Amino acid sequence: MWSKSKRPSWLRRILWAVFALLVPLPLAYLVIFRFVPIPITPQMIGDYVTLQEVHQSWRSIDDMSPALRHAVIGSEDQLFCTHHGFDWDDIQLALKQHDEKPGKKLRGASTISQQVARTLFLAPVRSWVRKGLEAYLTVLVEFTWPKKRILEAYLNLVDWGHGNYGAEAAAQAYFHKSAAKLTASEAARLASILPNPDKWKAQKAGKARMSRAMAREHEASRDDLDRCVR
Repeated sequence: MWSKSKRPSWLRRILWAVFALLVPLPLAYLVIFRFVPIPITPQMIGDYVTLQEVHQSWRSIDDMSPALRHAVIGSEDQLFCTHHGFDWDDIQLALKQHDEKPGKKLRGASTISQQVARTLFLAPVRSWVRKGLEAYLTVLVEFTWPKKRILEAYLNLVDWGHGNYGAEAAAQAYFHKSAAKLTASEAARLASILPNPDKWKAQKAGKARMSRAMAREHEASRDDLDRCVR
């Protein structure tokens, strides 16, 4: 039986380990990868372990078609340049809709910043613990990185389906061209499949989804919603 004098020592070690995992290690990671390409994510590691194909090539956001950032910001996070990691109005709307239809799956209300945080650090397993960690890590991402770097990481790491991670891999796989040469229509097609990239096809986007994506891309360009990343 452990003595009382030993218990605080073990407790301190556990607390220090938790502190290291939650504060200095994530901050060090974010500081380093603010300046260099991010080579891999937990989801990619999972694909490698299960022997699935992974395609990913890092590209500077300045070497991507401007239409792509318009399409993605317009479809995924129109307040990207003005919020500090969370779209509280959208979160409240999602919760209200869930309360009105409790049997229905809770609609996602994640910003681009939140998606980057979970892509960098967390495995793709849904749970409330993961959601809490995602919120905390989002604060660190917003504190450490400028908006342009957040969007650049998103465009390079987001899952575009069938083992294609990032805009360059998706552009090559679906349109056989570089992300720099994507047209407005092609960018909208890519943005339209982000909610379910393994099921929906960029080359054959449904008319309704395509129409919404094109309209939101136009709004993002017209209303200068990407002003923080230029």
